[in-house]
Amino acid sequence: MLPLLVFALFVLLVDVYVYKGLRVVFDMPSSGPVKTAFRLIFWLVPAVLLFSVIYAIYGRTVEPYPPVFNRYFYIVAFTLLFYLPKLVFIAFHFLEDLLLAFERLATWVTGFLRREKISPGGLKVSRRRFISRAGLVIAVLPFIGIIYGVTVGRFDFRVSETVISSPGIPSSFDGFRIVHISDLHIGSFYGYRNRVKEAVELINRQQPDLIVFTGDLVNNFTAELEGFIDILGKLSAPHGVYSVLGNHDYGDYFQWESKEDKEENMRAMLAAHDKMGWRLLMNEWEPLVLGNDTIVLAGVENWGKPPFPRYGDLEKALRGTGRYSFRILLSHDPSHWDAEVISQTGVDLTLSGHTHGMQVGIETALVRWSPGSIRYPRWGGLYVENGQFLYVNRGLGYVAFPGRIGMPPEITLIELRREP
Repeated sequence: MLPLLVFALFVLLVDVYVYKGLRVVFDMPSSGPVKTAFRLIFWLVPAVLLFSVIYAIYGRTVEPYPPVFNRYFYIVAFTLLFYLPKLVFIAFHFLEDLLLAFERLATWVTGFLRREKISPGGLKVSRRRFISRAGLVIAVLPFIGIIYGVTVGRFDFRVSETVISSPGIPSSFDGFRIVHISDLHIGSFYGYRNRVKEAVELINRQQPDLIVFTGDLVNNFTAELEGFIDILGKLSAPHGVYSVLGNHDYGDYFQWESKEDKEENMRAMLAAHDKMGWRLLMNEWEPLVLGNDTIVLAGVENWGKPPFPRYGDLEKALRGTGRYSFRILLSHDPSHWDAEVISQTGVDLTLSGHTHGMQVGIETALVRWSPGSIRYPRWGGLYVENGQFLYVNRGLGYVAFPGRIGMPPEITLIELRREP
């Protein structure tokens, strides 16, 4: 109840202040049909939001069924769509009120020092409207951005190409092509099977020699894969499809009725990988052989910063690989690279995901930023240190917020090149 009450209070305070500001912007009459219509339309938004939240929490029992959780995602989108712009508008309107208060205070102080009564003039109406209207115009930008992210951005699959050059790459693997995907969160695609087909076809068109997936196949439970196993099973590469588990794949974020139910969910996850033809690496490695040369592909279970679980055992995953000249590691969380991989192992290339680039960001020739950088210094793209490489895939799917803004779903095409 307490979080719900805090959320309701937040919504109420924001809307009361925004309502006041909009009356200034539009010079709303004190009464009449225009004011009545405006009031009804304005207060309908918080009413719908609060009803949706209450229904989502108390309206039905939460079951291991994708549409139930997807409702929460759309509540998040609805909240951001209307309340992020309102917060932007509030910043401008508060500045207006602050200037007005300062002018009145200055007028009072001047009158006090002169020992005479001076009537406060206040900001001119035109200036007040300009500040609030500027806020209203700027507030439209996140509104449009969120609509774009939900309707277009989350399905705007992009192929990012990168080259990894190393003297350790055997000659037979010079030009070897790897497609790296991550964070599918398949339950979020409930009702969008054709979008998943589109992504699979785009991946196969890259003609990769190897496909790797670095975790978070589902949001909460294996049942989300129902109806998608046949589609994902069409991923194809001569050297196979390999995967590891992410923090969402263990069912840790769902309150199971019993320990046995959770264990059955994990057994179903392992079986699903078999059905799709994906080789799941659980703290183990496999040799990749081409001609007379061999490289290593190792995979660890999830290893992350708290509160994320640490099931990974890197020492076990790399045991017996020291004699090979080039080693690739699949590890869901990029923080694992800094904590245990770099300068502590001979792993040449680590492939990770997890961050999604926060599904929001800016990546241009001059500016490269995502809110994910606050927690993850290595949040997306290629990083090189001490001759070791890390590539962080920005994710193919989405979770919590059903959209992507400036951070399109990524399919990474990596080409290995033997460095002379």
